[in-house]
Amino acid sequence: MPEDFRSSIVLYLIAGAVILFVLGQSVFFLVKSWKHGKELGIDKSKLKNAITSSALFTLPSALSVLATVIALAPALGLVIPWVRLSVIGNITYETFAATEALKAFGVETGITEAVTSKEAFAGVAWIMTLGICFSLVILPFVAKPLHKKFLNAGKKKNADENASTEETAEASTNGKKKRGFAGFVDYVTPALFIGLIGAFVTNSILGSGKADVNLDGAGVLSVITLATAIVVSILLELLSRKLRLTWLEPFVMPLGMIAAMAVAIVVYNVAPEIALIEWRG
Repeated sequence: MPEDFRSSIVLYLIAGAVILFVLGQSVFFLVKSWKHGKELGIDKSKLKNAITSSALFTLPSALSVLATVIALAPALGLVIPWVRLSVIGNITYETFAATEALKAFGVETGITEAVTSKEAFAGVAWIMTLGICFSLVILPFVAKPLHKKFLNAGKKKNADENASTEETAEASTNGKKKRGFAGFVDYVTPALFIGLIGAFVTNSILGSGKADVNLDGAGVLSVITLATAIVVSILLELLSRKLRLTWLEPFVMPLGMIAAMAVAIVVYNVAPEIALIEWRG
C-alpha cells in the first residue's frame, strides 16, 4: 500500500521540529518570567498560582484546536492541521481557507473528502499558512496604537458607567460623536463575528449549489450538526449564567463543537439513510 502523502514521515519530522520550537519558546519565556518575578520579590505561591491559572485558561483554546484538527483531518490528514493550529490560527479561518483553496483547485466537496491531489494539498497548505502570516506582518505596525485606543475606550466606558444620570443625559444630547472609538469597539467585533458565522451557516444549508456535487455539506446531517452546536452552546451559556459558573463560559463554544461532532457521528452510523439526504442550493 503506497504511503499517504498527507501523513508522510517528512511531514511529521517538519511538524515535530515546529512544535518543539514552539514548546521551547514557551519554556524559555516561562523560565524568564519566573526569574523576573523572583527578582521583583513576588511570592512563590503567587507565581505558581499564576502558572496554574494560565495553564487552565488554555484548556478552552486547546479544545477548540482539537475540534478543528478533527474537522480538517479527513481532508488534509493529521499533520498539516496539527502544525497549523499549534502555531497560530483558529477554526473560523482554517476551515474557510482550506475550503476555498480546495474549491480553487476544482474540489467542490471542500473538506468533506480526502484530498487526493498533491498539487491541491500543497496549495491548501501554502494558502492556509501565508494567509494567516499576513496578520503577523501588520501586527507590529498597528498593535500598539490599537492597544492604546482599546485601553482609552475601556477607561471612557467605565467613566460613562460611573457618571451621574444628568451627565449621561447631557452627553447623549451632544450626539454620538463623543463616543468615538468606544462606540466603534462596542459594535464592530460582534458584527464581524456574526458575519463569519453567517457565512458558515449559509454554506451548511445551501452547500455548493451544484446538483452534480455530492457531500458538499448541503443536507440533513449538516443541519443536524449545526442545530446541535447552537442548542448545546445556548444551554451551556444559560447554565453558566444561571448558576454563575464563570469557569464554564470559555468552554461553551468548544464543547458545543465537540457535542455537534459526536451527534453527527451517531446520526451517520445509526440512520445513514436519513443523514445522507441532501439538497442543492
